[in-house]
Amino acid sequence: MYGEYGYMEEGPLGKAYNLRLLKRLAHYAMPYKKIISLALFLTIVITLLDLAVPYIAKITIDRYVLASWYRIDLSAMKEISSGDFSKKFGPVLEKSKDESFGLMSHMHVKKIDPSKLQEYRRRGIISQKEYYKIQPDHQDQAITRDRSSDLWEMADGSLVVPLEALKRLKHKETLRIRAADLRGVGLMGIILLLLLVFSFGLGYGQYYLLELTGQKIMQDIRVQLFRRMQSQSVSFFDRHPVGRLVTRVTNDIENLNEMFKSVAVTVFKDIFIIMGILVVLLYLNWKLALVCFALIPIIFGITILFSAMARDAFRELRQKVAKMNAFLQERISGMRIIQLFAREAHQMGRFAGINHENYLAGIKQIRIFAVFMPLMEILASFAVALVIWYGGGKVINEQLTLGTLVAFISYIRMFFRPIRDISEKYNIMQSAMASTERILEFMDHREIIPDPANPIRPKHVEGHLQFKDVSFAYRDGTPVLQQVSFEVQPGEMVAIVGATGAGKTTVVNLLERYYDPGEGQVLLDGIDLRKWSKKDLRSQIGLVMQDVFIFSGSLKENISLGQKEIGPVEIERAAKEVNALRFIQSLPNGFDQEIGEGGSNLSGGERQLLSFARALAYDPKVLILDEATSSVDPETERLIQEAIFRITKKRTTLVVAHRLSTIQRADRILVMHHGRIREQGTHEELMAIGGIYYRLNKLRGKRAVNGLTHSA
Repeated sequence: MYGEYGYMEEGPLGKAYNLRLLKRLAHYAMPYKKIISLALFLTIVITLLDLAVPYIAKITIDRYVLASWYRIDLSAMKEISSGDFSKKFGPVLEKSKDESFGLMSHMHVKKIDPSKLQEYRRRGIISQKEYYKIQPDHQDQAITRDRSSDLWEMADGSLVVPLEALKRLKHKETLRIRAADLRGVGLMGIILLLLLVFSFGLGYGQYYLLELTGQKIMQDIRVQLFRRMQSQSVSFFDRHPVGRLVTRVTNDIENLNEMFKSVAVTVFKDIFIIMGILVVLLYLNWKLALVCFALIPIIFGITILFSAMARDAFRELRQKVAKMNAFLQERISGMRIIQLFAREAHQMGRFAGINHENYLAGIKQIRIFAVFMPLMEILASFAVALVIWYGGGKVINEQLTLGTLVAFISYIRMFFRPIRDISEKYNIMQSAMASTERILEFMDHREIIPDPANPIRPKHVEGHLQFKDVSFAYRDGTPVLQQVSFEVQPGEMVAIVGATGAGKTTVVNLLERYYDPGEGQVLLDGIDLRKWSKKDLRSQIGLVMQDVFIFSGSLKENISLGQKEIGPVEIERAAKEVNALRFIQSLPNGFDQEIGEGGSNLSGGERQLLSFARALAYDPKVLILDEATSSVDPETERLIQEAIFRITKKRTTLVVAHRLSTIQRADRILVMHHGRIREQGTHEELMAIGGIYYRLNKLRGKRAVNGLTHSA
């Protein structure tokens, strides 16, 4: 549905409909599925690397920064009736040289159920005191001299001392003893740095591949869209404004590209990160993870509410922007009329109103984001506070390692970032889905003049035109042509005259096969136009219209229109034949002269001469002149008339004109009235009859006299 200025008023898109659009869109991505699969694989690897960073910090803190051990009494452990402890923790125990006790890392001790841990400590199986294990190559004489310290030798030759004994040592002695821990911290730092560099490289590759794929898909869709646009019949363009069609190829495609760039690149990664964080948190400490998960329903409830509100605000903003753009395009195009009637103040008032509506829509969207973003930050801070409160208590009670708590805080902060990203990208996806709907709707629309399966083209084209009982209507129930029949012999010049709405231009449209007749046949050299290929047919028919369209580019490009077969010789010949060579040679760059958009740096007469040269460059057998001299000055008309009577001697020519200078020299004149041919003959014959043609000429004569009187 389209509003006042031709922009689409979008309704909410359902999930099922979005899925159908995504399936259609996936069709265009199929040629690049290998690249997309590689990019998604890189996304998974990058996600794993991102998840590894907090875990490396946890290992560094627990294994090297806070490297402590607990003494396990092996004889007391054997007295436990249940073998669960031995079975679960036996493999991680390190035995002393005399095998009277063992050591267990604080990381493993804190995995024991708190109630059982208290029992093990009460029975003396696990010590209350923490110990430090010194490797053989890092043992210091200060430790052996410290008689107050309990020393035990392990089976691997390392020494075990109480942790508080290290605190009594000097700084340099501590550094020598803990050299292995320092190397471990350095190694973890190097690994972390390498992971970040590797992640950066993979991120570049992932982004480049997805961006490359998105650009290729957009390129393919643009080409197909423009190809489909060019294949549509003229009736399609009669009903669709140019601005709307341009929007399909530019803005809508760009919205689609934005989805590939901003959504496809990040959403998959965000989903992987969220799922990965949930799994890692459960692995680290499921109890603390469940405490954090209590916030998830609140987070997703707020996110869904925000998405709905933001979608409505975003849609309203797009509509206001489209309305403002359409208003500007229309007013800038008609600026001469606005200034001619001094309506600048009125138009300024209307623009101010539309601009204010756009401002209010923008403010509405900003307010929603201004509430959502701080709210998510508050929830993130609350989640961190919850982790510190609950997890900190566990650390104090020796039920959780400090490294695990630090990792939890990092993962919780990481958890909120993708949620915010997905919420923001949801609006982009909605916009892209709306654009996808419009693009695919256009792609599915087929309003074309079909080419025949087996086209026919004679070896030699004579230019024999025939209309046989042709009837045609642009809209059902409103006939424009009714049982029209006439014939134009090769080399003959026939003029068609009649009042406005008589059907003259429709005859031209049918000859060019912009439309097919509803009844009857239009033939060229005895072959129905529907059996010609459109390319072959239009290469044999040259059309010169009253409204000349000039493309920006060089003058020679406007004559040849990029046809390789039309070289400099053919271009110069066509220009000379239509009396255009003189004005072209007067230009600074001749045929290479650059012409502005719409031929703004050429006069009306020069543009008309250029259109004649364009038609003749193809050397057509049939030439159609549709009011070609109605809007030029007398001097240019004289040049054109000379060209017409020179070039029509060897071509079949059909002239739709009002000016007597062109009509009178025609071999035959067809007079149309209300979609039928009422009279035909030469100028003298028709004037002698005193019918419709006679009255038309009398009316033109009066207008000409009145025009001279007023000008005088």
